[in-house]
Amino acid sequence: MHRQPGFALIPALFLIVVLGVLAVVAIRVGTGQQQTVTMSLLQARALSAAQTGIEWGAYKALGGGCKASGTCSCVASTTLTLTEAALKGFTVIVTCSAVTFFTGAATNTSYVLNSAATLGLYGQPGYVRRVVSGTYTDAT
Repeated sequence: MHRQPGFALIPALFLIVVLGVLAVVAIRVGTGQQQTVTMSLLQARALSAAQTGIEWGAYKALGGGCKASGTCSCVASTTLTLTEAALKGFTVIVTCSAVTFFTGAATNTSYVLNSAATLGLYGQPGYVRRVVSGTYTDAT
């Protein structure tokens, strides 16, 4: 029998193409999973940054020795730029509104705090934003 030259070329090319396609699919899946993990981490950091804004607003409205001095403040809107550790680069906008009400002989003040933490530019791949709200009541 006489073998034809180049007969094994077609199965070899088919095998190379199939392996190449599988490699490209594996790389794309791996990249997609990496981006998903990165965005999940950024979302968790954004939530922490927003909670930081709520805590800062509550401290300004209720804490920090303001009871003794009588100078508690509920700032209408404040922008914080976080610069430390994992929250570096987040911009947090904290808004506060105070409502005073009377219950019997006591005067109470409720502070409604909203905190919005953002990183990146809207429409860009690395953009994240989280909003947290909290209500704190101060009985005096």
